[in-house]
Amino acid sequence: MKSIRNRLFAAALATLTVVAAPALAAEKYRIDPAHSFVQFSIQHLGFSLLQGRFNTVSGGFTYDADKPENSSINVEVATTSIDSNHAERDKHLRSKDFLDVEQFPKATFVSSKFSEKDGKGTLEGNLTLHGVTKAVSIPVSFIGAGKDPWGGYRRGYEGKLRIKRADYGISHNLGPAAEEMDLGFFIEGIRE
Repeated sequence: MKSIRNRLFAAALATLTVVAAPALAAEKYRIDPAHSFVQFSIQHLGFSLLQGRFNTVSGGFTYDADKPENSSINVEVATTSIDSNHAERDKHLRSKDFLDVEQFPKATFVSSKFSEKDGKGTLEGNLTLHGVTKAVSIPVSFIGAGKDPWGGYRRGYEGKLRIKRADYGISHNLGPAAEEMDLGFFIEGIRE
């Protein structure tokens, strides 16, 4: 009788443990600075297209596969890392005419909401550039996730956003075709 009671108690305890077990937490990722960057593309005087990138990106994100709405991201971009493949132009882009990197050495994005379905999603949050913060909505696409050759696990996304330069206090005249610019976000994270 005592043996049956012990077995029933053990079974009840095991059931309680399973029921009370916490749900899996969102996975945490550190942004891989060697494989993450922000691109920009803008008309040049209406004659051509200027493209470049910011090479230094840091931050992290969380991803919850069961509840994507619980996912979030925080990205920091060093504005001094702008690279348009032309040293003199980059010097000008870092000046007060454009990014004013001495006063504003970083740009940031902090998410406030995320929704996802079938690898496509929308990331909402605050973009701070040139000392100005604006709420933005960024369409994002899932690129892939899985184990890497070094025993880690990675997840990657890309996002695209069009902004008006003047909204962020960057109004140096480049002609009417250059009032807007496209930003491309390529983020790869390593699971912690």
